[in-house]
Amino acid sequence: MNFFSLFKRSLLYKLKKKINIDTNSSLNEKSLDELFHHYGSDKAETVKMTNESGHGFSKFYNENLNQFKDKKIKILEVGSYSGASAAAFKKYFKNSSIYCFDINISKFIYSSEKIHVFGVNINNDEKINKIFKRLNISRNSNLFDVIIDDGSHYLSDILVTFKNLFKYVNNGGIYIIEDFKFPNYYKTNKDIDHILVDTVLESLNRKKLFDSNIIKKDFQVYLQNQIKNIKIYKGKLKDSDICFITRK
Repeated sequence: MNFFSLFKRSLLYKLKKKINIDTNSSLNEKSLDELFHHYGSDKAETVKMTNESGHGFSKFYNENLNQFKDKKIKILEVGSYSGASAAAFKKYFKNSSIYCFDINISKFIYSSEKIHVFGVNINNDEKINKIFKRLNISRNSNLFDVIIDDGSHYLSDILVTFKNLFKYVNNGGIYIIEDFKFPNYYKTNKDIDHILVDTVLESLNRKKLFDSNIIKKDFQVYLQNQIKNIKIYKGKLKDSDICFITRK
């Protein structure tokens, strides 16, 4: 993705008329699944636009994130697309600030004083570092309580995102990877690593080192020392696999 493509998409995002979710108080007491459904997120039990089965991730989010419901938290979502799940999270976690990374923000249609959208390629370390510097975020302060990877689902992107962003999760915070078995089902020549995500998670759980072109041995040791637990769930669809990685 070159500079001009990102610039064009950023311009389209700024010009697009958006739906302000702050003005709709009728949704304030809805469940997370109802909000996913209302805004059109495929995380819901059923998808609003098609009335077909969604991933069914709502109950897993409830189980693991309910501790944050009334707290002042920061959520980073990678792969926000239209902003459907970002809007749902903002309505459900009323005291939250939502930060959205996507390579194509021209599709984003929701707005809120507490939703912040950035057009960025997750592999662009320099751009991400500039964004974090602007937000006064470092590895030692102002970290995220929840980071969600719902990006491309390509193996290399999942591993790079994990390597680059896990260190920005707060103590006691949670790093989430959606559809992490996508590479098991759909092969692509874009991947530069051979190890699958479920093997990475199993190895981290068992505190075993593994061979990876992306997650090097020293960072594996760091992860083993930082991870409290890993919970894995199966959603409703073939590729609906989700994990919640809690930092100590």
